[in-house]
Amino acid sequence: MKKKYWILLFAVVLVGDLVGIQLQQKGLQFIFKPLIIPVLFGYLDAQTTSLTKGLCQWISAALFFSLLGDTLLMFDEKDPIFFILGLAAFLIAHIFYILFFYKVRVREQLRIKPGLGVVVIVYYAALVILLYPHLADMKIPVLVYGLVISFMFMLAMHMLFIKNISAGKWMMVGALLFVISDSTLAINKFYKPFEMAGVLIMLTYGLAQLFIVEGAGRYIISVNKEKL
Repeated sequence: MKKKYWILLFAVVLVGDLVGIQLQQKGLQFIFKPLIIPVLFGYLDAQTTSLTKGLCQWISAALFFSLLGDTLLMFDEKDPIFFILGLAAFLIAHIFYILFFYKVRVREQLRIKPGLGVVVIVYYAALVILLYPHLADMKIPVLVYGLVISFMFMLAMHMLFIKNISAGKWMMVGALLFVISDSTLAINKFYKPFEMAGVLIMLTYGLAQLFIVEGAGRYIISVNKEKL
């Protein structure tokens, strides 16, 4: 299937889930939410078909654990353990994204830029100050998760300096949207629930995954062209 049809299918699935959230229709959410990541699997494969896919393994692993996290979090209202398990699945997903960005940084021979680390430290510190008094027995899991996604974002910002600028921008913006999505989820769950939080969380999450996949696909294509 052509790339444009995968994008159209992704839009239908994401909008379907957002409508389910807004209307509080669990049935729609259970239909559409588990389809978001499989559609992105298809889109990634459509971009990189017939190419050497060494770097794809890290993105594919991140998407797999994202799908697992999506599935587990659909049941968190029934038992809090599903939230913990979902958090763990997404933590592993971020580790695979970290490995992908690290591989790209090494291949591009980019040095670590300390200034980007300062940005991440400020974000992480601000979030911890806001949330810490409200985390109760979730302090350690949330703090560890925050550290991992912060490190992921720090590496993703380095993608702005790779030779394929377009791919780098897609990946960095995707990582930023992921941070926004997870921060919104944490604020809504632990600090203060607010209207439209569910829609904002899933909209930024869905676009985050799409943008990272788009950027990764573009980068993998450019790497394969260099080998020809």
